[in-house]
Amino acid sequence: MPCHVALQWTAEPPRRRFRTGVSLHSHTLHSKESLDFIYYMSRGIPPLAAIVRQGERQYKKTHSAPLNLARGWWTPPLAPHDAFKVERDQVQGFGLDAVVSITDHDDIEAPVSLQLLEECRGVPISVEWTVPFGPTFFHLGIHNLAPAEARMFYDEMEACRKNPDPDHVTDVLAELAARPRTLIVFNHPSWDEIGLGRELHTEYMRAFLRTYGQYFHAMELNGLRPWSENRNVLALAASAGKPLISGGDRHTLEPAAALNLTNAGTFSEFAEEVRAGWSDVILLNHYRRAHGLRLLHGVIDALRTYDRHPHGWKQWSDRVFYPCEDGCVRSLTELFGQGTPLPVSVFLNAVRFASAPQVQWILNGAFRAGEEVIL
Repeated sequence: MPCHVALQWTAEPPRRRFRTGVSLHSHTLHSKESLDFIYYMSRGIPPLAAIVRQGERQYKKTHSAPLNLARGWWTPPLAPHDAFKVERDQVQGFGLDAVVSITDHDDIEAPVSLQLLEECRGVPISVEWTVPFGPTFFHLGIHNLAPAEARMFYDEMEACRKNPDPDHVTDVLAELAARPRTLIVFNHPSWDEIGLGRELHTEYMRAFLRTYGQYFHAMELNGLRPWSENRNVLALAASAGKPLISGGDRHTLEPAAALNLTNAGTFSEFAEEVRAGWSDVILLNHYRRAHGLRLLHGVIDALRTYDRHPHGWKQWSDRVFYPCEDGCVRSLTELFGQGTPLPVSVFLNAVRFASAPQVQWILNGAFRAGEEVIL
């Protein structure tokens, strides 16, 4: 398989061999990010568990109904053009032409809107499709939908997501795979996102691959997941006979920690290379930072105030949403007002304290024992 993975800290500069850097898998304010993770994290973090319980009590007192965070979501802070510039500027900093494929969760509005801008004409219409499978779900990166068919395929994917039917999923994937310039990527296959447990997740992941894998063109090395997971993907891709491809999975301000390098001039040309089995991935220097510290920085960025947010969602609580019993979707600001519950205030102050330069220096030392990346 003519697929190569390089490490920026040991590789020659990308511009010596390649013309283009491709950033795949990043998110904008159009993504709806599940709040389920709060339940999983709170199991091992007592202060966070206290925040959840306080929120549940306050919500029930105000709305006379139980709070179920699994129904809610948060949105990344960056607008499509801002997200595009974060990825483009990093790639251009290496002296390469940039191709950026944005894949919001089950939404194509970001790339559709970007195509209206002259500087973004080469942006493909892409999406991260959530595919239910048994008690869990998996994510597929669907890249480079033809503009004339994008809405039609999006509607089909949404129908599969809301009313799971394996035969329907198979039909949609077969149609997508029949388009020679479209790329189908199995995103972060080793991530047990809902907490099934490693063995059970692996069992369902392999079953998902057996069911639909003939239509996948590549397996993702994810720039936001730890090396222990990505190491498993290396072996999984080899056993499945699939090339590896990069995925930054950027949600906030840090640009992708994984890119593809190519001499293709457009995404369509790049997709044809990958479908033929050719892929050059590079993990960038910031991937070496401890995974926990990178996630903390992401939380800090998510909680920042963004005065120029295009929808006016300046505060973090403006960007978290919950569907209420009356059928209306409201932000946390609307639900709880400006009076932040005490446990939430304590948590926010702790995160803001952690963002101070002096504290960051201390945290860098505390988190330094990250996983060594060995290919």
